[in-house]
Amino acid sequence: MEKTKLNKDALAVLHNKIQLITTESGAIYLVGPIRLPVNLYGETVIFQWYSWLNCKDVTENFEEVIEKLSSINLAELQQSSVLTYGDFSYGEEALIRMHSICHTGDIFGSKRCDCGYQLKHSMKTIVEHGTGALFYLAKHEGRGIGLFSKAMAYILQENGYDTVDANESLGFVDDARNYDDAISVLKALRQKPVTVMTNNPKKLEALKNSGLVVSGREPLWGDKSEFNESYLQTKIQRSGHIEDQGTCPID
Repeated sequence: MEKTKLNKDALAVLHNKIQLITTESGAIYLVGPIRLPVNLYGETVIFQWYSWLNCKDVTENFEEVIEKLSSINLAELQQSSVLTYGDFSYGEEALIRMHSICHTGDIFGSKRCDCGYQLKHSMKTIVEHGTGALFYLAKHEGRGIGLFSKAMAYILQENGYDTVDANESLGFVDDARNYDDAISVLKALRQKPVTVMTNNPKKLEALKNSGLVVSGREPLWGDKSEFNESYLQTKIQRSGHIEDQGTCPID
């Protein structure tokens, strides 16, 4: 398929909205910010939206990158997003949430997990705090095993397996998620310390090992039910999630 020739006026509009972030394996192209009004619990809240694309090619010729997009068919792949709120780059106190994509929980509202609740509640908390960012991470479905494999893991869970055993029985590790790209984008958007909304010590470790200054951790709870109680306990007992006194972690 031939590359689409980009209109010069369109290129002029897009040029200052694209940022090159070099990585060990190539490049991340970050596009944004884009004004995004969001319906959050019945109130319209304005976030700034970014999305990013991984490429092996490293170039500051953004016209060359854009011209290839129509032939790559990105709709068949997943890309990640960031929603920032307030003065995220320079504000003194910022909350962040590294949220893994969850098709069943985020879209369908499944109560087998707590992801849909986490997504909305973390956005609400960031707005109430005044400054922060939600990172919505592609390729993290089912702790990194993908949607099709997650469906099979769910069948195993319906037949007595817990989350960890189900993933491992399919040949996966308990948690295959990687945060390197999200951390690179975070560093490009903000240099100051961040407070992380999580109960997962692996997320904290990944951020700290990258050299980021983490000023604190904020737990994230709620939506515990008969449908996910066992799932939440497995996180505590087998995946090492942090159980705060009198609460049940839902990360």
